[in-house]
Amino acid sequence: MSATTSFLPQLLLATGIWIGFPTVAAYQDIASLVTGEASGPRWAGFVEKAVAGSVHSAEMPFADATASTASISGSGISMRGVGSVAFRGKSGAPSTPDEDRINRAEKRGRIVSVAPVLPPKFFNAGSILERTSMLLRPAIGPELKMAFAKPEIKGREVEIATAFYMKEEDPNPAVPAYLASLVNNDQPDVLATAYAPVEPDYAKKSPFEALMRLDPDEGRFIPPVEEGDHVWMQNPLPASVFSEKEQTCLANAIYFEARSESVRGQAAVAQVVLNRVRNPTYPKSICGVVYQNDSWFNRCQFSFACDGKKDLINSPAHYKRAKEIAMAVTAGKIFIPEVASSTHYYAQYVSPGWAKTMEKMTKIGLHIFYRTYGGGWS
Repeated sequence: MSATTSFLPQLLLATGIWIGFPTVAAYQDIASLVTGEASGPRWAGFVEKAVAGSVHSAEMPFADATASTASISGSGISMRGVGSVAFRGKSGAPSTPDEDRINRAEKRGRIVSVAPVLPPKFFNAGSILERTSMLLRPAIGPELKMAFAKPEIKGREVEIATAFYMKEEDPNPAVPAYLASLVNNDQPDVLATAYAPVEPDYAKKSPFEALMRLDPDEGRFIPPVEEGDHVWMQNPLPASVFSEKEQTCLANAIYFEARSESVRGQAAVAQVVLNRVRNPTYPKSICGVVYQNDSWFNRCQFSFACDGKKDLINSPAHYKRAKEIAMAVTAGKIFIPEVASSTHYYAQYVSPGWAKTMEKMTKIGLHIFYRTYGGGWS
């Protein structure tokens, strides 16, 4: 076998390797192969080191006057011995205008209005202790546990504490806020329907005794009697004083006699009217006391009832307040100790003759209050 014959297989093998494995220069025509164009300027056949922080090892800058390779800018290949090589357009290379690259075929019209959507019918924001994230997996439900299983209280300390925290109840839930400072009795008259009835104390009496109520005055409001007061102050008011008619008469007295006074001054006038109802010398009803001798011009018990003027309610807000004060004083929620058993009062700008025969009690606003020495008329 000649030397030429032995060298031919090696030459064929080298030629196949050279054809099957392209060199770096061969990679320069990949852009033309991808875009389907064989013509055009060739890429620069060199590789640059990638900038720090990039995800590739090297960069291969290229330029194309027709900008046909711009679509593959940012792509790359993996080269043996080099690593990941990114394709990068040369600085100053022409770029495709936005008008040619934007696809408007799938564009739609803009939204011109948004219809509001109501929350679900049974939507509830819930307690701050019960709020959970929708990203978490919902609980499947309570599982059967053994009797001596360790309770799952970790992380729920605040919730458990709020469950056992004794909240202070409002002792006067039915009393308006502006009257709260005057309330000095948490157990109103049992007949006052405007306030909740007082529950019997079963620690002191049996349920049977509470049902029988052998004492007819039990649960009724009895004003506190101090030295100098009269025994008739211990008489409970008749049940009729809680009727709508009687309360209207008391509200009229408060409104027309003292609507310009403070709340305390209005309550004091109401207390005087009720003291007269308790006093055996006067009529046994609020309306009877307020309109006593109303036919005597300017000589009745309360001036508004016989002054000859028509009683018009020009301020519904003040009249509503007068009705609330009337009920609170009638029920015994409010009792002014300084007024005590006073049955008379007058404005400070007048000087009645009967004032010298009575005991002066106190002055509230423009009104001065008196009580008699003998229990009735002096």
